[in-house]
Amino acid sequence: MLEKILPTQVASYETYEDPAEATLFPEEEALICDSVESRRREFTSGRYCARQALARLGYSVPQPVLQGRRGAPVWPRSVRGSITHCRGYRAAAVGSASEVASVGIDAEPNEPLPDGVLEVVALPEEQVMVKELLADAPEVHWDRMLFSAKESVYKTWYPLRRRPLEFEDALIDFDRVEGTFSVRLGSHVRGAQDFPREIAGRWITGNGLVVTAIALSVASGSSVDSGL
Repeated sequence: MLEKILPTQVASYETYEDPAEATLFPEEEALICDSVESRRREFTSGRYCARQALARLGYSVPQPVLQGRRGAPVWPRSVRGSITHCRGYRAAAVGSASEVASVGIDAEPNEPLPDGVLEVVALPEEQVMVKELLADAPEVHWDRMLFSAKESVYKTWYPLRRRPLEFEDALIDFDRVEGTFSVRLGSHVRGAQDFPREIAGRWITGNGLVVTAIALSVASGSSVDSGL
């Protein structure tokens, strides 16, 4: 699914199960030594996907993918990437820092958000949009798609700016026909002076999932200090 919504310069790997061959480096194991079994499985499979994606990018020697602040993956210095996992799905996407300024991916079950969550994550105009989309295309749970898109925005933003981005800081607009979405950051957002105010992403559904992705090109983010 991911390769259909990511540019060719971004390598990805996805799995719908927890591979038996997935293992962790000792440094990674230390990050989840006290975690419950479900968290261990998703973390281990996510790191497996990350190594497979890195191999497709040319990093043939497996290496640990550790965790930075707020749980963000720590990639090799010349790599930008993102990991996602949800029930029945794990994936990673990586690109060369010479071509990609940042990558954000997110997968969610194609199910309604729990009661009350949409009002927390969506701006008023987004709530109207979701209602209209649900009326036109009810096979897609657009409230969950909105949540996923905002997660992809955050994963794109955080490695570059190293500061939080709240749900209300990004306005999402979906194109139901083209399978794309646009993102506009609010003028009030701290740290956004050198970050593109408008970026674009893509979305896809299938296998009971909604999946969103953003790949910010170096050309688009050339003025952003990556901090890496």
